[in-house]
Amino acid sequence: MSKLLEKNIISLLREKDEKGMELLFEHYGDTLFGVANKITKDEDLAKDVVQLSLMKIWDKIDTYNDKKSKLFTWIFRITRNTAIDKLRSVNLKSDQEIQIEVSDVYNLGAETVKPEHLDIRKHLASLDEKYQVVMEALFFQGMTQQEASEALDMPLGTIKSRLKIGLRELRKIYDIAMVVIIFSLMMN
Repeated sequence: MSKLLEKNIISLLREKDEKGMELLFEHYGDTLFGVANKITKDEDLAKDVVQLSLMKIWDKIDTYNDKKSKLFTWIFRITRNTAIDKLRSVNLKSDQEIQIEVSDVYNLGAETVKPEHLDIRKHLASLDEKYQVVMEALFFQGMTQQEASEALDMPLGTIKSRLKIGLRELRKIYDIAMVVIIFSLMMN
């Protein structure tokens, strides 16, 4: 890209002229999408990242300093950071959804235990004891996280952390969808 075109884009953006955004997208859009897609590994997320990045560029153009970096470097960093933030946000939301689905499990009677659930106990036994105790209380004794905290005399945060780490370890054995399906079967 020529320096003249780059200066023109910067000038138009600073004047809040939409033509600047059109030129920016025309010349850098594919590259920004590539950056976002490489980080998120999801085309829809990457499109969201590019849109968010363009809005940030529009809002923050007055903070751009051409003596510190080229325009491309500046918008690349904005897109990269936005992609990382978006990915973290999606992963956090996913972890929270899993937490909600498995936190309040009903007590299981002997008649509700099915042979396919016995495999879960075997794999739970392969976890460190500190994770086994928490997951046993939550999944097989039907305690809520608060009840497990009180019964095991552990802070609630420790219960949540051990549950999260225990589930992460089980994911190595099972596909996460399978874990959720199995635990939902156990809740019925």
